[in-house]
Amino acid sequence: MNLKNKSPKALTWTLGLTLLLLLSIVFSVMMGSVSLPLPVTFKIIANQLPLINLDPSWSVAQESIVWNLRLPRVFLALIVGAVLATSGVAFQGILRNPLADPYILGVSSGAALGAASAILFIRDSSVLGQSVLPLFAFTGGLISLAIVFSLSRQNGQFERETLILAGVVVQALLGAFLSFLIAVSGQQMQEIIFWMMGSLASSTWQDVLILLPYLLFGLTYLHFQKREFNVIALGERAATHLGINVERKKLAILVVGSLLATAAVSMVGIIGFVGLIIPHLMRLLVGPDHRILLPVSTLAGAIFLLWSDTIARTLLQSQEIPIGVITAFVGAPFFAYLLKSGLRRS
Repeated sequence: MNLKNKSPKALTWTLGLTLLLLLSIVFSVMMGSVSLPLPVTFKIIANQLPLINLDPSWSVAQESIVWNLRLPRVFLALIVGAVLATSGVAFQGILRNPLADPYILGVSSGAALGAASAILFIRDSSVLGQSVLPLFAFTGGLISLAIVFSLSRQNGQFERETLILAGVVVQALLGAFLSFLIAVSGQQMQEIIFWMMGSLASSTWQDVLILLPYLLFGLTYLHFQKREFNVIALGERAATHLGINVERKKLAILVVGSLLATAAVSMVGIIGFVGLIIPHLMRLLVGPDHRILLPVSTLAGAIFLLWSDTIARTLLQSQEIPIGVITAFVGAPFFAYLLKSGLRRS
């Protein structure tokens, strides 16, 4: 691959998406049941930056809306979108399958089941409180992924169609378990339903701080695997000849990808199709080189989920739509298109 040809393209896309991200933050904060003027919104945000001290020309209520209600939700949406898109890049790249993502393969459902179990049986009796949710979500996601792999492995290899069908089967099974937990949950029914529908309501800065290390760790690790992604894309036999232990690398990357997805689920519930749509679209726009694909997918995922959440909370005047509904309206037809086109080529 020619680095001279790739670097300007990567820089252009990264700068363009970064600018779009910053504009999206400002406009998303402006929108809501109480509309805020652009100058006021910009000044309130800028006033929180180091070395900037503006004379307040806004009310205390406006500052509270921006800083305590909308900005935590905006940043949580950005992190969750980035996490899910990055996880999707990891799954699609290492499995060489554009239909693979944590939601389709049942990892998100496993994470939701783990989180629901923690809510019912562990969290209130544990000194760790809310922090046990990511651990149980991660465990549930890994168990789900292991079941999918055991069902889809034939003659030592993963078949694409079998892998997807195994994910659908595991999703159905885990959905049954989740329904059972809802039936016996009593007063905690609403909280468990939250995991099945996905929502960023009641977001706090604490949620942002809990999830941020997962994003930083996942991005850092996957950043150093970009060469391996590109080599494995050429074929597992070629990768083995170049000294890569393909099976061990697959396991490590899938574990990290699952960690990212399950951490997001533990905070906001199941949000489907982000890890499927964004990496595939970015691959069509910038090509398969993971040195470009990974960072632009991370940025695009953040932007996509931010606007999905903005639509979810502003589309209806009197109530909020679960964000998973918005992403499913976009993602389900896109998945059907990918599945149909894939079957035509096979």
